[in-house]
Amino acid sequence: MKKRFPEVILYLVPIPLIFVSILFGPSELLSINELAKLLISNSKSSGEDFEVIRDIVLNIRLPRVILAFLIGAALTVSGNSLQALFRNPLVSPDILGLSAGAAFGAAFSLAYGLLPLQISAFISGLLAVSLSYLLAVTYRGISTITLILAGIIVTSFFTALLTIIQFLTDPFKLQSIVHWTMGNLHTASWSKVSSAVFPITLSLIWLMLIRWKLNIVSLGDTETKAVGVNPDRAKLLIIIPATLACSSSVAVAGVVAMVGLVVPHMIRMLVGPDNIKVQPMAVVFGGSFLLCVDTISRTLTEYEIPISIFTILIAAPFFVYLLKKGKIFFRET
Repeated sequence: MKKRFPEVILYLVPIPLIFVSILFGPSELLSINELAKLLISNSKSSGEDFEVIRDIVLNIRLPRVILAFLIGAALTVSGNSLQALFRNPLVSPDILGLSAGAAFGAAFSLAYGLLPLQISAFISGLLAVSLSYLLAVTYRGISTITLILAGIIVTSFFTALLTIIQFLTDPFKLQSIVHWTMGNLHTASWSKVSSAVFPITLSLIWLMLIRWKLNIVSLGDTETKAVGVNPDRAKLLIIIPATLACSSSVAVAGVVAMVGLVVPHMIRMLVGPDNIKVQPMAVVFGGSFLLCVDTISRTLTEYEIPISIFTILIAAPFFVYLLKKGKIFFRET
């Protein structure tokens, strides 16, 4: 019972973080009394100040808090799933060209407006992953190495396409494209929450239900076959929801770097390498991590700094620490 107590504490962390994140914002700091009054009030409450506070909390801060938590959870769970699948601690959700593909789709939408941004980014991200998977398939099956190499090729291809769009588009649209590729949540709204909540939630539930397979596929194809599990089918069942979660996140928030790479290592340091424990903790810890980073990005200065800058500034030194201390542990391929 004592060994599980710290885990229980971690599961409860999002509750105070959500309230703190709602209290803090660039407009002004809400008091706890004002927030409590809003939570217990009914629709007949009046007063101009009260209506302003209600609008700030319900239509600006709350959807942003929910979206930040969803995206952090999606990127972390997907990152851990892909790291287990590839048996590689350096794998992140964009290893299959997802981020580059989604960035190209978003840039194409911003430049030419043929499709809505979210739909364009989502389709392009899925296309990139499909290409990576098709390139990696051979008559012998799907090799982890060929899948990673295919992802590198597809990433380079879509990065080149993105560069072409940036070169050809006008300066005003170029600014929006560059800002989107840095990752941001300042345009968070209930419409974006509604468009992202279903695919992300579905993907997270899917990856939760098959998390026991992550422990099996991380042993290698031979061991996976030995226990009666088809490795190619298992890889596909992991790649599809991981891709859906990540592409949905990129479609609404842009490219949020290093969350899927570093946060899974933080979780494994806390609860160990067993994915049956890691996956649920990835939802809680990953969502809380991005929620904290987003709160910092929108309150530290008078103007908002793209969230991806903060995720890199926070995660990169921690990853260097793990490398130097030899605490990045994983089975060798």
